[in-house]
Amino acid sequence: MQGSVGYNLGFAAAVCLVCAVVVSTAAVVLADRQERNATLFKQKNVLLVAGLANEDESLSAEEVADRFAPITQLIVDVATGDVVEGVDAATYDQRVAAVDPAQSRVAPANPARVMRVPNQAAVYEVRDPSGALEMVAVPIEGLGLWGTLYGFIALEGDLRTVRGLTFYEHKETPGLGGEVDNPSWKALWRGRLAFDDDLAPAIAVVKGPAGSVAETPYAIDGLSGATITSRGVTNLLRFWLGPDGFGPYLSRLREEGGSV
Repeated sequence: MQGSVGYNLGFAAAVCLVCAVVVSTAAVVLADRQERNATLFKQKNVLLVAGLANEDESLSAEEVADRFAPITQLIVDVATGDVVEGVDAATYDQRVAAVDPAQSRVAPANPARVMRVPNQAAVYEVRDPSGALEMVAVPIEGLGLWGTLYGFIALEGDLRTVRGLTFYEHKETPGLGGEVDNPSWKALWRGRLAFDDDLAPAIAVVKGPAGSVAETPYAIDGLSGATITSRGVTNLLRFWLGPDGFGPYLSRLREEGGSV
C-alpha cells in the first residue's frame, strides 16, 4: 500500500514536472511571436485611424510594415509634452506603465474615470519632406458602459481637425454601444473639430443626429440606445486631449508650428 502511494505521488510529480517544462518552453519559444503580433496589431490600428488603411483590407505583415514606414513613433513625457529619448516606442506598453506606480501618477478626478496616467506615452507622427506635420495620432482610453474602451484618435496637421477615430478593444453591447466599431459611425468623425477657437477640447458625441460638419463642427451623431457609451467617448476624448492628457504635447507642437 505504501509502495502504491509512493508510486502515485512520484508519477504525479513527474507529470507536473514534464508539464511545467513544456509550458515554460512554449512560453519562451512563443514570446517573440507574441510580441511581433502585438506590435502588428497596434500598427494596423494606427494605420486605420490615420486613414492609411481601410477597414475591409486584409494586410500582410510586410504590407503593414510598408504602409507604416512614413509614421514616426515617439515616446513623450505626458506632463511636459517633450520627446523622451532612449525608449523603444515600438515595444513600449503604455497600459502596463499606467498601472505601475513607478511609471505613472494618479489622475485627477475626471468623468472618463481614468484612474492613472502613465508618465510616458507613445505618439505617432507623419511629416512631409520639409518636416511639416501632416498627422498625429495619440492613444485614448476611458470608461464606457461595461468597461474601458481603448483606441486612437488622429488629428490633421492643423492639430484641430479630426482625421480619424478607432477603438480596438471594448466591452460595449453589440448593436448598441458596440457601434463604436461601425465604419459608418467612425466615418462621421473625419473633418470634425476636436478643439474650439480657444483650443479647448470641444468635440462631443451628442444625442441624436449631429448634422453636417459645416453645421455642427464639434458634434458627432449619438449612438442609438447607448447614451452612457456616447457620453463615455466624449469624456475620454476631452480628458486625453486636455491638460491632464496630451494637451502639453499638442501645445508644444503648436508652438513649434507643427514642424521640426
